[in-house]
Amino acid sequence: MGGRTMKAQRIHIIGAGLAGTLLAILLVRRGHSVRVFEKRPDPRQTGYQGGRSINLALAFRGLHVLRQAGLDAAVMPQTVMMRGRMVHDVDGRQNFLRYGKDDSEVIWSVHRGRLNRALIDAAEALGVRIEFNAQIRDLDLDAGCFTLQDADGGRVERFERLIGADGAGSQVRQAMVAAGSVTARTESLGHHYKELEIAPADDGSFRLDGNSLHIWPRGGFMCIALPNTERTFTVTLFLPASGETGFDCIRSPQDARAFFHAQFPDALALIADFEQDWTQNPESPLSTLYLDRWHHRDRAVLLGDAAHAMVPFHGQGMNCAFEDCLALLEAVEAEADWETAIARYQRERQANAAAIQAMALENYIEMRDRVDDADFLLQRALERELAARHPERFVPRYSMVSFRRTPYTVALARGSVQRDILQTLCAGKSDIAQVDFALASELVHRRLEPLHD
Repeated sequence: MGGRTMKAQRIHIIGAGLAGTLLAILLVRRGHSVRVFEKRPDPRQTGYQGGRSINLALAFRGLHVLRQAGLDAAVMPQTVMMRGRMVHDVDGRQNFLRYGKDDSEVIWSVHRGRLNRALIDAAEALGVRIEFNAQIRDLDLDAGCFTLQDADGGRVERFERLIGADGAGSQVRQAMVAAGSVTARTESLGHHYKELEIAPADDGSFRLDGNSLHIWPRGGFMCIALPNTERTFTVTLFLPASGETGFDCIRSPQDARAFFHAQFPDALALIADFEQDWTQNPESPLSTLYLDRWHHRDRAVLLGDAAHAMVPFHGQGMNCAFEDCLALLEAVEAEADWETAIARYQRERQANAAAIQAMALENYIEMRDRVDDADFLLQRALERELAARHPERFVPRYSMVSFRRTPYTVALARGSVQRDILQTLCAGKSDIAQVDFALASELVHRRLEPLHD
């Protein structure tokens, strides 16, 4: 990356969530002038509203960006290490599947609200002005202005550069669509989610293993639980929106309890306020957002969920958004003008976002349908063995996504090749001892180049 020749920019960011505040920190540290506008109240004053957050999984690539912003020391004490998946069957038996080779390859559970507050504090400490309760209307991208609705009425705010970090329902994206510069398409998963909570044990400890992501796969639907620093678990139920095992068939908290009793009895026994959680927390949809482009001329650009909202089943939404922030910063540093910079940013990130969106959808099927399947478990065992025998060439797709900064496009493509190799080697086998490792070595060396990232 060459030295920056672009003059310092005056930048308005819409959205003070995770991506917006992190980007503000990165930009202001490079000498740019940044203001942030957030429609919600300040979460440090009102508290964070839970119930539809889905705990976040911080992976290596997201942590890398936090380190670039100098925030890892502030964030990591708020996280809980997750070594792997603890799979629960209907009879209560548990089977642990480690994510990586050892504790150097883990992911971290983090509470969205606490992380957001830490980023807001850090941004303001650097001089970033964040306006909360900032309701925006009449956004005119070509004129470079919007009306800011506040307690005193409304005022016109003018901008030179606008960044939409305002989430899946982005106003900035809607303005781009209305202006005809962006075409948006949303694909519903057809599945919704609802959150519940497992409280700490009487002695203050975790009621389940505190360093695992717990999964109750049931084929077509599932329940998961992620640990929190206060020794609670955030439990998330994923069901079809309708159908025999759909949310529409659960019409009351009593129906929900009966459903959990049949499908997740060991989880139900740990949720003390089941009826209250079920009633208070909303049922929320899941979908994937696809755009043909991410910017409006040289005036505005999107990142994070505003550009590529995805389903949460690879734990990469936040990590991908953080990489967007770093990619945009690096493009601004490398190019002489804003228009070229945002074109470079889109060129680098759009295909990678599409790749992780695809992998997230695939991972839902794996988590709910396959993690307790004998063929899958054999392929996982062989995957670990091939990774140990050929560490430069055979890197599990999950490892490329979660423990390295391998571009998502590369992880998707190599993962497809590796899946073919595993399926070929495991066909008709029931035990790893039956695998032809001479053939395995030949396939790995013929089909996979060494991976460098």
